[in-house]
Amino acid sequence: MKFFIDTANLSQIAEAQSLGVLDGVTTNPSLMAKEGIKDSSSILDHYRKICEISDGDVSAEVISTDLNGMIEEGEKLAALHPRIVVKIPMIKDGVKALKYFSEKGIRTNCTLVFSAGQALLAAKAGATYVSPFIGRLDDVSTDGILLIRQIVQIYGNYGYETQVLAASVRHPMHIIQCAEVGADVVTCPLNAITALLNHPLTDIGLEKFLADYRKSVS
Repeated sequence: MKFFIDTANLSQIAEAQSLGVLDGVTTNPSLMAKEGIKDSSSILDHYRKICEISDGDVSAEVISTDLNGMIEEGEKLAALHPRIVVKIPMIKDGVKALKYFSEKGIRTNCTLVFSAGQALLAAKAGATYVSPFIGRLDDVSTDGILLIRQIVQIYGNYGYETQVLAASVRHPMHIIQCAEVGADVVTCPLNAITALLNHPLTDIGLEKFLADYRKSVS
């Protein structure tokens, strides 16, 4: 399973990259705004900086909601760097844009997916990635992990090559559950990834080993 970090913060991306487990980056307009990046030229420049840090795919989101606007933005984003993946919303014109980009050889990430039906449409339109938002489903008392399981099964039934990218992943148990049901990718904040490092028995065991070593050399 691939690990993507969901942020526009360059230092967090660099830290995740230094761990040696980072496979890519996802961003959105909200994450860009959180870093104080709002005008279009600054956003494009920031995507370039992200691509210089990360070795993997970088999802860059369009903000248009009409087909022509998404095509214009998407082509501009794709031209920034070979690792850019154009992030397209799951709406009617978005599905049309997915098909257009697929035929042009431009990779895409279909975002804001909340149902298996939406994921099926995205795969048929040729999306490279599909992003079901599991945390937001949990927020409305719906099982986000069950949706990942459904999509993985449907794609397997018909041999779709679209990768299931679990988004809105909020904690380490989400990551483990996504791995159990076969998600291709998880994207999450840095603290969710680093939380996988932690276990009290590791800390206790290490302290005991070190204490024994100190006794042996004293």
